[in-house]
Amino acid sequence: MSLVVYLAAAVLALSAAVLFRRPRTTPGKPSPLRNPLTVSTCVAIALGAVVFLCSAPMTLAAVNELTGIPNFGAPLTYGLLSAYSCSLLILLINWRGGPRERVRRLVLRCIAVYAPLIVAVVVLFTLADARVERLNDLDTYYANTPGMREMIVLYLLGHSAAIVAMSVVCVRWGREVTGLLRAGLWLICVGALLDLVGFQLTKYTAVVARWTGHDLDFLSTKVAPPMAALAALICSAGFVLPRLLPAAVGHWRGLRDYRRLDPLWLRVGFVSTAPKPASSWWQSPAERLHWREVAIHDALLALAPYFDDRVRERARSAALAEGAAAHEARVAAEAAMLAAAARRAAAREEPLRTPSTCRLHATEMSGAGGLVELAQALGATPAADTVREGTVRA
Repeated sequence: MSLVVYLAAAVLALSAAVLFRRPRTTPGKPSPLRNPLTVSTCVAIALGAVVFLCSAPMTLAAVNELTGIPNFGAPLTYGLLSAYSCSLLILLINWRGGPRERVRRLVLRCIAVYAPLIVAVVVLFTLADARVERLNDLDTYYANTPGMREMIVLYLLGHSAAIVAMSVVCVRWGREVTGLLRAGLWLICVGALLDLVGFQLTKYTAVVARWTGHDLDFLSTKVAPPMAALAALICSAGFVLPRLLPAAVGHWRGLRDYRRLDPLWLRVGFVSTAPKPASSWWQSPAERLHWREVAIHDALLALAPYFDDRVRERARSAALAEGAAAHEARVAAEAAMLAAAARRAAAREEPLRTPSTCRLHATEMSGAGGLVELAQALGATPAADTVREGTVRA
């Protein structure tokens, strides 16, 4: 059982770390610490990881031994679970957004409800007689013990209220939005339903069975923990999917364009004087692509004195004669002109007396799209035998 719970805790902690981590060198991006949505998402997922970590029997035994108080891990875990329930509601409030004062007021209301609940859990445990250590079946073993009975019911009710409220809000909001946000909301609903049925209902059933003199402890000890872990993972996926998937797609596109620029960079990179970015142990594909774009534009500017209109016109006429469209012919012609300019620059020849005044299509577009087109066209153009390091003549 500990292994399953530890695995869920590790996955949740990894999700929080990936979501919170942002490249520090990316210009124009605010710090994650200043984004309430990012902070609340990471706090909620991290609290979920801590709850699972603390609820594992091995952790409970270690906490009890460290404090010298039998079952001290119970109020610790239940208090953290109540804090996790509160954090889910706060996350949903920040996700929904609205006027800052309204968001702040709703957040304070959630804290005002769950803070006394956490205090009550600790007080009830202190007043109860729970001297026998129970690592797996505490809820059912102490279901009829004064103080412990109220504590168990209280933490379950607090968690149930949060999950039900979250489900209602997600269903209503899911009808108003589309795309990834809607998919994330429905994932949260699925996770909440699994939590309600697989964890809470089984816990309630096992506890009530004890009240009536029956033994359904297996529901609490065998069924509820893995269902809770699965529900938390699905809910977390719903929260992070709308935020991580667009970034993941952006990184994939950046890496794709970065590699597709290789033919262009290999041909003109030797003349670029663009300063390299500060060294970092990790750079996102978007950052790498941005630097390569800057370096290629710098190289194109340096090669401009070698651009020959005669080469461009011959290549354009040949492309049109082969049936190429006007735009394809223009890009192919510019690639041929650039290839010839790179060969002259690599051979350290003098710049042309009357260089071309034509502006490359790649320099007229924002982003990497135009450069990628030029790179792909250049890949079909024969390269020079040798391209050595150096600078071009002014």
